[in-house]
Amino acid sequence: MGYQNVLVTVAVAADSHRLVEKAVSIVRPYRGKITLLSTIANPEMYNNFAGPMLGDLRALMEEETRLFLEELRLRAGYPIADTLIVHGELGDSLNYASSRQPFDLVVCGNHSDSIMNKVSCSAARFINASRVDVLIVPL
Repeated sequence: MGYQNVLVTVAVAADSHRLVEKAVSIVRPYRGKITLLSTIANPEMYNNFAGPMLGDLRALMEEETRLFLEELRLRAGYPIADTLIVHGELGDSLNYASSRQPFDLVVCGNHSDSIMNKVSCSAARFINASRVDVLIVPL
């Protein structure tokens, strides 16, 4: 039996198309579902002096992410069941998404060539605590 319900973590980056292609190739033979998840860092982390502009920055980041997820959905060549935009760290976002719906595979990309990132990726907390298979795709 193949994977039926796959969560794909994407960023607003061209490499995310490869992650979606990989997920589609995994679920297509079994007519499985794909959910796209993108995390947005809280703008408060970038500038403590922005004050009133933070609301506008958050809305702008969400709109950019929503438009990119729609582009991924349209270019996937396969139905995308759902999209999620979550604020915060990847590990927390994965835990949140998994609590909403059971997934049997999570697909993540590794966007860095640094040795430290290869040893300790941002999904490590989720991987260590999860009972779900995780596929890390080098990008």
